[in-house]
Amino acid sequence: MSAAASEAFLERAPLELRDAIVAWFPESAQWLVHQLITIIVILTVFGVLFAFTTIAERKLLSRLQNRLGPNRAGLPWWKNGPRLWGLTQPFADAVKALTKEDIVPAGADKLLHFLAPVCIVAFSLLGYAVLPYGRNLIPVELDAAVLYFFAAGAATELAIFMAGWASRNKYSMLAAMRALAQLISYELPLILSVVPVLLVAGTLSTQEIVLAQGDWAFGFLPAWHVFTPWGFAGFVIFLISALAESNRSPFDLPEAESELIAGHLTEYSGFKYALFFMAEYFGLFALSGLGITVFLGGWQAPFPFLEFIPSYLWFMGKLVGMIVFFIWIRGTLLRLRIDQLTRLSWQFLVPLALLNLANAAFWSLTAGWSPTLQVVRWIVSAAIVIVPFIWIGRRLNQGRGPRTYRYAT
Repeated sequence: MSAAASEAFLERAPLELRDAIVAWFPESAQWLVHQLITIIVILTVFGVLFAFTTIAERKLLSRLQNRLGPNRAGLPWWKNGPRLWGLTQPFADAVKALTKEDIVPAGADKLLHFLAPVCIVAFSLLGYAVLPYGRNLIPVELDAAVLYFFAAGAATELAIFMAGWASRNKYSMLAAMRALAQLISYELPLILSVVPVLLVAGTLSTQEIVLAQGDWAFGFLPAWHVFTPWGFAGFVIFLISALAESNRSPFDLPEAESELIAGHLTEYSGFKYALFFMAEYFGLFALSGLGITVFLGGWQAPFPFLEFIPSYLWFMGKLVGMIVFFIWIRGTLLRLRIDQLTRLSWQFLVPLALLNLANAAFWSLTAGWSPTLQVVRWIVSAAIVIVPFIWIGRRLNQGRGPRTYRYAT
């Protein structure tokens, strides 16, 4: 088999396997089987990724904090056997969550208390339907895929409110409202950070957005949106907003470890609590996938000579890189106060995102400038981002000097 034939086979191997399985069934049932295989593969891949992300995060955080992470869980049926570096810890955690007692407060709304964790997991998975995982791997190709992604993701806010309301606990209810305030505050800059890409690409289709980044500058540099002034600014805003939307440090105020309660999860235990935990990671994976699709070229290779590697492996490699970045941020930055969190969104990120929209419009209108003027185009586009960043940042901190702490003697 030639190198080109081998490359084509590896690229189409998942599709060929799916079509071979579908062909075993009657023609009337093939559509249903096709969809079920897609759903099962997505749930399996991202379920396994969730399991091993938990152990990877705990190990990376322990390395950052100069301590030992989980390293004792091994094979339960092999007494005094190898510990496998604690890699079976996620399965031990799953068994523990499944076997713990499910405690429901006597005054809680039993139905809503049960539906809240189920709904938040279901809503977190809806966005996976429109992410292009490879050159030919996209579950549902919609012309308005980006619009669908944000509409589906916004439904998680309803599940969080359900959890706080159904608990019949004032602390849970107040914490749920605070979580909603955070989600609503950062949903706006999150969406605004993606709009410039839609303006430049001229489409809402995730697959077409990836294809629009398939060119090469100078024959070797990828034409990813992140390598433009407006794209880099949008990507930074997207990352900050994604941290807040997925309830990750330094924006993990709704259920922070230093709080007296666990936020809207206070009255949840056992597997229901684990479902909220799982939905948080599923939401993080979905947002990471969208960021890769919109700003980092999706399944495109970073260099032309690496295009022989199957496209879906590039997507998963970028996804793992994004996850490691989020873990690194969690182990590095300190948690914000609620007033700092909301002020950062409404007074800093939203104005910058709106200015970046105008920046993308300028970039699109000047696409036909001569090669000599392209340098001027880059300088102007960078200035539209940098100058407001400095001015708004200084204005935001005006009158707010470093805090002084006094301790009892």
